[in-house]
Amino acid sequence: MSESVTLRQTIAHATRTLREDDGAGTLHLVTAVPYDAGVPEGRRAISASETLLDRAASWAREDLADSNVSVATAVLGRDEYLFGPRDYARVLEEYADEHDIERLMFDPEYQPGGTVPILQPLERELEAEGLACEEAPVDRPARHERLVGKATFDRVFALFWISYGFYLVLGDPTYWFDLVTGAAVAGIVSLTLAQITFSTPPRRIQSPIRVVRFSLYVPYLIYEIVKANLLISVVILRPSMPIDPKLTRVRARVRSGLPMLALANSITLTPGTLTVRANDQRLIVHTLIPDAREDLFGGRLERAVRFVFYGRDAARIPTPEERGDTDVLGGDER
Repeated sequence: MSESVTLRQTIAHATRTLREDDGAGTLHLVTAVPYDAGVPEGRRAISASETLLDRAASWAREDLADSNVSVATAVLGRDEYLFGPRDYARVLEEYADEHDIERLMFDPEYQPGGTVPILQPLERELEAEGLACEEAPVDRPARHERLVGKATFDRVFALFWISYGFYLVLGDPTYWFDLVTGAAVAGIVSLTLAQITFSTPPRRIQSPIRVVRFSLYVPYLIYEIVKANLLISVVILRPSMPIDPKLTRVRARVRSGLPMLALANSITLTPGTLTVRANDQRLIVHTLIPDAREDLFGGRLERAVRFVFYGRDAARIPTPEERGDTDVLGGDER
């Protein structure tokens, strides 16, 4: 479970189900945190989860006052990074095996960490492991979301400088013509697209250290692009043209949203690899030569992206090849 408007209803349904079944047993209330306890985000997430569990356990005990059902609580993922549905499914499966749990019930608004929907892919992962899952039948409040936001000053201002900076990176920041045309293009982009670019208004920088890590990532990405260009050039210039195009699949250990977007685009920017599809932490990537495929499976870009968004500890986890998270589609599995 996670903090949601339907959590109280979910607890009520779970307790009612236990009372109707046999009136005995244990109700396990479980949360999973996306960050480990070694970083500030992890400590905050664990503290918030413990507070949530205390409140949920009070509700459950109130509903189960005259029954033989006990209540247990647990916070999963304290000592590791959980990057997507597969990781959440793994820790839930381990907890279920440890406590002989055969039935899982989810709050239909379950959404741990960030704003990316996770429930449906998580249920698919758990069902693939043979665990029965169900969503509590609760009444959800009506939602009336805007498809676009207002083109407020902070949206326009942020998009202008993002567009202007990107234009100058592609051009020459010392040439007056590029400075003028870049400002004009950035102005047009910010005025026309600001209302649909940001799902929420941009706020002040939450983690300055992330900006520092990103500044280190940019030259590293440029290095990888230059290196890949040289490798592809050597292949093209050789008379035998030793290319070996294959479609590959990599299950990345980064969360959906901006981290996944950064990884997918970084892979595409590197010559020899092209991201064809990104879905539920799964990347379908076309690789042109064996060296590009080895670099992809070696996970250097994935590790660098994890470093930017999650810190040094997250960058130390095994590579996709070491984890067994790579496949060659239509070829031998790796």
